[in-house]
Amino acid sequence: MEPSSDKDPVVVFSPSGKRGRFSEGTSILEAARILGVDIDSVCGGRSVCGRCQVSVVEGELSKHGIVSTSANLTETTQTELRYHKKQGLRDGYRLSCQAKLSGDVAIDVPASSQVHRQVVRKSFEAHDIEINPIVHTYVVSVSEPALDDPRGDLERLNEALQQEWQLDDLSCSRTVMESLQTTLRSADWLISVAVRESKEIIAIWPGVKERIYGVAIDVGSTTIAAHLCDLASGEVISDAGRMNPQIRYGEDLMSRISYIMMNPGGDKELTRTVRETVSELVQEVVDEAGLEVNDVAEITIVGNPIMQHLVLGLNPVNLGTAPFTLVTDAAVTVLAGDIGIEINPGGYAYVLPCVAGHVGADTAGVLLAEAPFEREEINLIVDVGTNAEIVLGNRDRLLAASSPTGPAFEGAQISSGQRAAPGAIERVRIDRETLEPRFKVIGCELWSDDPEFENQITESGISGICGSGIIELVAELYLAGVISSDGVIVDETPSRSKRIFRQERTFAYMLIDGEPGVSISQNDVRAIQLAKAALSAGIHLLMEKLKVEQVDRIRLAGAFGAHIDCKYAMVLGMLPDCDLAKVSSAGNAAGTGARIALLDQKSRSTIERQVRNIEKIETAIADQFQQHFVSAMAIPHIDDPFDELRKVVDLPVRTATASSASHKKRRRNR
Repeated sequence: MEPSSDKDPVVVFSPSGKRGRFSEGTSILEAARILGVDIDSVCGGRSVCGRCQVSVVEGELSKHGIVSTSANLTETTQTELRYHKKQGLRDGYRLSCQAKLSGDVAIDVPASSQVHRQVVRKSFEAHDIEINPIVHTYVVSVSEPALDDPRGDLERLNEALQQEWQLDDLSCSRTVMESLQTTLRSADWLISVAVRESKEIIAIWPGVKERIYGVAIDVGSTTIAAHLCDLASGEVISDAGRMNPQIRYGEDLMSRISYIMMNPGGDKELTRTVRETVSELVQEVVDEAGLEVNDVAEITIVGNPIMQHLVLGLNPVNLGTAPFTLVTDAAVTVLAGDIGIEINPGGYAYVLPCVAGHVGADTAGVLLAEAPFEREEINLIVDVGTNAEIVLGNRDRLLAASSPTGPAFEGAQISSGQRAAPGAIERVRIDRETLEPRFKVIGCELWSDDPEFENQITESGISGICGSGIIELVAELYLAGVISSDGVIVDETPSRSKRIFRQERTFAYMLIDGEPGVSISQNDVRAIQLAKAALSAGIHLLMEKLKVEQVDRIRLAGAFGAHIDCKYAMVLGMLPDCDLAKVSSAGNAAGTGARIALLDQKSRSTIERQVRNIEKIETAIADQFQQHFVSAMAIPHIDDPFDELRKVVDLPVRTATASSASHKKRRRNR
C-alpha cells in the first residue's frame, strides 16, 4: 500500500480508539489489519464467512476532527446483498472486507466481530483472559487436481494454507486424511480447516465453519463439571455437572486407593467410570447448545492427582503411601479419543500439570485463575474438599501443601449430615439467650422463622444438614456458650434449653425435632474439629515455613468454598486470623483455570513454569504438622488471639482447661 498523505481519509475504530489515514479505496478490513484492530474474518477477506460485520458511527467527532457518515463508504456491493439475502446482514451493518473508504469515517466493531474479545470474570480481583486459543480455523480454496498437476489433495491443501494464511510445514492427522477427498469434492473445494498450534491440521469441514468449540472440565472427587466455550469469543455456551460416580467406591480419595489395592483391576474400573461420565457431560453440553461433538476441537482437564491419573488411565496406587509418587507431574497432551473422551476425532485433551504428591492439576487451575505469583501481598488460597489444597505466598515465593480433611465438611460421617441438595439446611443462627435456632434450607430463600417458610418447603421438606450448615451450627453453638473452646458440649447447658439432651455419656443439640430430626452430637463436633484442625495445621505449617505470622488476603476456592460463610469458618479456626474484608470466595477457581488454559495457549506455558517454581511441603512427614494439629483442635485456636476477628465477632473468653494448660506448658518447654 502506498504511503498515506494528510489528504487521505481518516478512519477511527471503536472501541479500541485506533485511527489512521488511508487512501481511498482501502477496505475497512485492510485498514483494521494495518492498525492492529482485530476483526474476525476466517475466510481471509474473501467475503464468504460474514464474520467481519461493522457499523458506521454517524455524526461529528470533535475529538478526532471528522464528520463520520456512511456516505463516506462505497455503496453496498452485490456480494453484501447476496449475503444479506442468504444469511442476513444486520440492519446498518457492512462487511468490512467489502466496504471501502471514500471519506472520513468512524467504525464500530461489535463484540461479535472481535477476534480477541476479552472475557472478564465478574469478581473484583479477576484479571482479563486474552482469547488466544491453541486451535484456529481457516477457510481455504483448494485448487482442483488436473492431469498436468498430479499432486495429492493434501499437498494442494497445504499449498493453499501456505499461500492464503502463511502456514508452513503442517502435519495432518490420519482422521483428516481419511475424509479429505470426500470433503473437498462435496464442498466444491472450499473448506474450513482447524489447525492446532500452527503445526497440525486436526479437522476439516465443508464450506465456511462459523464456530468451533472447546470444553473445560473439572474432575473433582465429588463432582465433575464441564463448560462448553466458543474458542473464538471465549463465551461459555453451556455447562453441566454431575456427581462423580466413583463415590460408590469410597467417599474420600484414600478410600478409592484402598479399593484399587484390594481389588485387582480396580484402577481400570474407576478409570472407566470417570471417563464415561466426562464423555456424557461433553455430550450434554453439546446437546444443550444444539451442536455436535464433532464441533469440539480441544478439551482441558483439571483434577486432583488421583483423578488426573485415573482419567489418563494411570494406576494411582503409589499415591497411597509415602513418598506419594506421581507417574508424571508434567502437563499431558493426548488425543481425547485415546483416553476415551469423544470429541472431534483429531481433537486433543490438555491436562494441566500437578504440583507434586496430592497437590494436583486442580491447584494448578486455581493458581492460573488467581495468579498469586503476580501479587505483592501474602496470599492464602484454600480449596476445601475431602482433601484440602493450600497455597501460600506471593510473587517472590510460593509454597503448597495438601491436608487430609476428610469428608466431614461435605456432610459425610455426620449423624444428620448430607450433601448439599434441596432440603438440606445450609445456614443456621442460634439465639444467645434462649438457644432457639432459625435456619435456611437449600431451595428456599426464607428463614425458618418466616410465617411462609412451611409453605415454601412443602415440596423439598427438610432432609438433613450440609457442610456449610454444619460449620455454622458448630460455630453458633460455640458463640452461644454451648460448646467450649475444647469442642465439648458443656454439662451445664441442658438447664438452659430443652434442645440440649443427653446422648449416652455425652450431650447433643436438637436443631429440629420430629421425623426426620436433625441434631448434632458430640461425635459430630469432634469430626468437625478433626477436619478443621487438619486444614488449620496445614496452613500454619506453610506460614511457619514462609516465616509470616499474618496473611494479607484469603481466597476460598472450590464449590464448597463458594458456600462457606467466611466469618464462621474463621470462628471455627478453619482459617487464620485476617481482616474479613480481605477474605472471599474464588468460586470454582480450578474450573476457571481450565477455561483460561482452553482459551489462551500462552497460559499453558505460564502455569507449567510457575508449577516448577512452587515449593511443595509434605504434611505427612513434617514434624511440626502434628504440633500445629494439636493447637488447632481448640476453637478457634489454642494460641492465636484472632484480634481481627474480635473486631467484628464477640468471641467467648477462653477458659484454661487442663488440656490447654498442659499444651502451653509443652510450648514453653520447647
